[in-house]
Amino acid sequence: MTFRAVIFDLGGVVFPSPFDVFAAYEQRHGLPDRFIRGVVAASADHGAWARLERSEVSFDEFATEFAAECAAAGGTVDAAELMREIGRGFEPRPAMVAAIDTIRARGLKVGALTNNWAPSSTERDTAPNALGHMGGFDVVVESAVEGLRKPDPRIYELVCDRLGVRPAEAVFLDDLGVNLKPARALGMMTIKVADPAAALDELAAVLGFALDAA
Repeated sequence: MTFRAVIFDLGGVVFPSPFDVFAAYEQRHGLPDRFIRGVVAASADHGAWARLERSEVSFDEFATEFAAECAAAGGTVDAAELMREIGRGFEPRPAMVAAIDTIRARGLKVGALTNNWAPSSTERDTAPNALGHMGGFDVVVESAVEGLRKPDPRIYELVCDRLGVRPAEAVFLDDLGVNLKPARALGMMTIKVADPAAALDELAAVLGFALDAA
């Protein structure tokens, strides 16, 4: 199979995972391991987290609602503080940047597909938002901009359409299996990113060229 595009999730793939921030926050505040992830998962597509990522609530509304969801689950979380911590140190992984540069140099298109959120006017450091200015990506599709979020199949179709490729011509990398399943159902080649180095080795094997140099 000849691929024409590679599509990267951002948090947990190109950038460190917000789950690492969740874990550190839980440890500092005496919360059970994976408590915050559990609240996000339990609230599913109708919860505060999902609605923030689709820009259906303001940041301040989210902070109030998410704190209430956490309280209902038995824990205290300052949502604004948590989101500020996620926003700090949001620097890309060098190996991923090098891989993206190499892929583009080989003539393939590169897209970013991310669930993110729009910060409030007073919390501009809380979100990896409006990433269209980033070099390296031909297309950036953000849930907060589109009003759609993974794993909605429509957002995968959207990024492929903007890249000008069919799903079967794209490779998609994400750190969450739930986000890979619909991509695979549409015909994309998928790679789960648990260990970034191993994922890049797998991507190199799929593409047929090394990713450590342009």
